[in-house]
Amino acid sequence: LRVVCGDITQIRAEVVVNAANRAMRGGGGVDGAIHRVGGPAILEDCIRRFPDGLPTGGVGWTAAGELPARYVVHAVGPNHGAGEDDPALLRACFDSSLELAIQLGCAGIALPAVSAGVYGWPIAQVAEIAVAGARGRRRRGAGLGQGCARLGTDGGAGGAEGIDLPPDGMVDPGGGCRTAYSR
Repeated sequence: LRVVCGDITQIRAEVVVNAANRAMRGGGGVDGAIHRVGGPAILEDCIRRFPDGLPTGGVGWTAAGELPARYVVHAVGPNHGAGEDDPALLRACFDSSLELAIQLGCAGIALPAVSAGVYGWPIAQVAEIAVAGARGRRRRGAGLGQGCARLGTDGGAGGAEGIDLPPDGMVDPGGGCRTAYSR
């Protein structure tokens, strides 16, 4: 498992998780970047598969379009700023994303910091929940061979500084980003 700062649209993985909104029609931040880079095939698939969107905590998959991935798993995270502040909602979002990737037969997944941008979740809490979910699945042998969780909401280290990573991780601040490796 690697925790990195970077452009999720450039990470090669079988599944890229999108921090989607309820409408499932693209948006800003990670959602907008995935739709821009992936091209119109992603939006077309969203409209076809999710005509009414998805509720908070919902996940669904589409084609990846031009992204270097097989699938996009769209995860509608809770909006902390709007009062959706139960960590169980965020945990369910990550867990459901990982489970769907496994059901799709994929071993490699790139996770963004779902809900950490405009939805206002503290990045440290998002990181803790995402990493715990991925590590838990790997420990149980649940089909994930590799994972990459992208932290920071601006493509740089901003927001990722000061994250307390679990003691079995190693922090490498190279390039201004924090990276954790689990063994």
